Amino acid sequence: MYDRMQTFTTDQMTRIHDASMDLMSRVGVAFNEPEALDIFTARGFRVEGKTVYMTESQVRQALDTVPSRFRVRARNPRKSIDVGGDNWVVAPGYGAPFIALPDGRQSKATMADYDNFCKLVQTSPTIDMNGFMMVVPDDVSPGTSHLDMLLSGMLLCDKPFMGSPVSRQGARDCVEMAAILWGGKDKLADVGPVSVSLISSQSPLQFQGEMAGALIELARANQACVIDSLVMAGSSGPVTLSGVLVLQNTEILAGITLAQLVNPGVPVIYGGLSSAMDMRTGGLAVGCPELSMIVSATAQIARFYNIPSRSGGSLTDAHFPDAQAAGESALALSTAVRNGIHFILDSAGILGSYMAMSYEKFLVDEEMCAILRKLTAPIDFSDEAIDVEMIKAVGIGGQYLTQPQTLKRCRTEFHTTDFFNRQNHAAWTAAGSQRIDQAATQRVRERLAAYETPVIDPEVDTALRAYVAEHKPSG
Repeated sequence: MYDRMQTFTTDQMTRIHDASMDLMSRVGVAFNEPEALDIFTARGFRVEGKTVYMTESQVRQALDTVPSRFRVRARNPRKSIDVGGDNWVVAPGYGAPFIALPDGRQSKATMADYDNFCKLVQTSPTIDMNGFMMVVPDDVSPGTSHLDMLLSGMLLCDKPFMGSPVSRQGARDCVEMAAILWGGKDKLADVGPVSVSLISSQSPLQFQGEMAGALIELARANQACVIDSLVMAGSSGPVTLSGVLVLQNTEILAGITLAQLVNPGVPVIYGGLSSAMDMRTGGLAVGCPELSMIVSATAQIARFYNIPSRSGGSLTDAHFPDAQAAGESALALSTAVRNGIHFILDSAGILGSYMAMSYEKFLVDEEMCAILRKLTAPIDFSDEAIDVEMIKAVGIGGQYLTQPQTLKRCRTEFHTTDFFNRQNHAAWTAAGSQRIDQAATQRVRERLAAYETPVIDPEVDTALRAYVAEHKPSG
């Protein structure tokens, strides 16, 4: 397949791998979690203080147990998803503390906003799974906000959901609530993964205690995890992209190794989210071409290890769903899709380098995801599709509009949209001359007004709410 983006040679892939093995065996990776250190020690890894040293043989033995694809079950069985192989999954934005308002201002996110995004995911024909921490709600206690977010995700949406990796207790709560949702821990164990959680390293070369503890709890419960690294080139990592890829790879492989030591065969996803630091401001740039170059590289490196991959999706540094946001987001998202990323987080809604979620941009990004699904669908070359006899019959100078095949396929053959503008100028003017963000504001209202809560067993609903109430501090 021809692609103008760089395809790594075997020698280049080997250089990344060998450099990572050198770092893991000579410099090591720090795990600030005592149980993680105990697990490594018990399996014969060299541990000095909080630093774990890993040989290539030890890492490869762990990689050998990673599944190349897996299924995440939804409480609505029709909405379960497959990760890996030829399948790719899109999930909404993650971690934004603010809501981007239609006039360009920002407001602090609330649980009402979180609930709204759960509803938008539920009503989306394109977004495959519900997120976690789609916004960081300011009006609930930070120590227990994961309970509120998990509860909303489980009750307001019947698609697969992202779990809570915010702390070891947060991961335990995620597993306990998932067990309630699925009828008990025994049934949860039989079902397999029902959540995907985001475990992030702290560059360079360490995992904080809460993340390592959460990874242990989730792996032990056979819940899938993205092992993620966000190296900021020139700040928390080397200024060169090749150096970033080596550092990112080292951190991800270290986290994957821990997960497989805890539970061999537990599903994991290779998550590369690194990008460049803007050398003028010192801030993280996610709308830059370097991010997309790293997305492409991440997909290739994950394939080298035969592991499903994750990257960001519709990412931008813009603060408004304008032309900059559209261009940067389309570049990152299309790179992820076309280069073979399997799990595309931040596919809808993100503005301002992860700082804000936008209702309007959520819908625009959602439409772009739908377009990319069409763009990557194979062309049908069957005899029926080509229909050379019809072409002969129409002949020179004829027309195809009234042909039976056109009438049969006119509603299904092309990607249709009632959102992106395809009207001529006169019709667009007569309809109010709305920009796409203005049309999106109205459509968000309509989507939320039409939302219907998915059916759930009343006893399960009550048990989930009781669990959350019991695990929040009284008073």
